[in-house]
Amino acid sequence: MRIGILTGGGDCPGLNAVIRAVVRKGVLNYGNVILGIYQGWKGLLEDNLIKPLGLRDVSGILHRGGTILRSSRTNPFKQKDGLEKIKENMAKHDMSALIAVGGEDTLGVAAKLHEKGVNVVGVPKTIDNDVVGTDRTFGFDTAVNIATEAIDRIHTTAESHNRIMVIEVMGRHAGWIATESGLAGGADIILIPEKTTYISEICDLLKRRHVRGKDFSIVVVSEGAKIKLSPEDKEEDMVLQDKKIDEFGHVRLGGIGYKVADLLEEGTGYETRVVILGYVQRGGTPTAYDRVLATRFGIHAIDYVQQNKFGYMVSLQGTKIVPYALSDVTTQIKTVDQELIDISEVFFG
Repeated sequence: MRIGILTGGGDCPGLNAVIRAVVRKGVLNYGNVILGIYQGWKGLLEDNLIKPLGLRDVSGILHRGGTILRSSRTNPFKQKDGLEKIKENMAKHDMSALIAVGGEDTLGVAAKLHEKGVNVVGVPKTIDNDVVGTDRTFGFDTAVNIATEAIDRIHTTAESHNRIMVIEVMGRHAGWIATESGLAGGADIILIPEKTTYISEICDLLKRRHVRGKDFSIVVVSEGAKIKLSPEDKEEDMVLQDKKIDEFGHVRLGGIGYKVADLLEEGTGYETRVVILGYVQRGGTPTAYDRVLATRFGIHAIDYVQQNKFGYMVSLQGTKIVPYALSDVTTQIKTVDQELIDISEVFFG
């Protein structure tokens, strides 16, 4: 059997571990030919981006960040005759099945392809941990560890200069990174998309904190957090880098850290600085947890193909890897549990 594998969307620590697992078990256990599809869905639209992957190609990549297959945010259903081109190129390469590794957008395309008769298995990845149907996505643990280390380091300069430090982390629709790294790093305020933030209330919390003798504060904010000046405000504000929209309809977020910092300094009178972690969170070496989870996902993905279990993604539920229908993946976003939000708020102010 000839099986294609691609990685779509943003890069993520652990992608190479998935590719390695698929190739090793596919070749050694099942005698498959694994075809690497370069630059995500773009590779299936352009025939020159499909090449065989052998054992040598995946040797030594377990610890490497990023993806050896590279990636793109191409949406084949936004391209002229995209579905037909994908089917033609799969047939040209005698590709019986496809393993698509990605987040909500990549898996959404995979679900549509399955509806159109393409044999697809999905593997969920995103540092945001917002894919429904799986308890964890690989890359998330690495991102939280990186953000936590940054918060630890920023604590020292905040305390030395009696400042409020605002740390902006990734999280478009869900505040998992902000919540878990904020809890682990001892943040004083955590702002996330799941709950509208009132700047007036945050300023009051920070003032009370300073009255108690704590003359520095750490505020962690998700890039997709929504803010209002006060409960009386009608408009909810989400900060954008620009108004450009990608092929999946997403605008570029970023910069909310600066807006929050300006509002907090104005509202409290305390000197405030901003740190934006940005792409640092999803680059570099994956943690041991993410390497193991990604490897397990890859092994089960090639097993699903062998078992003709198409139209599913691999999913971590509890300690087990189980199938989860691709058709259900894009129905909603997995947001932060209210229990975790309540726990984090115990430490506010």
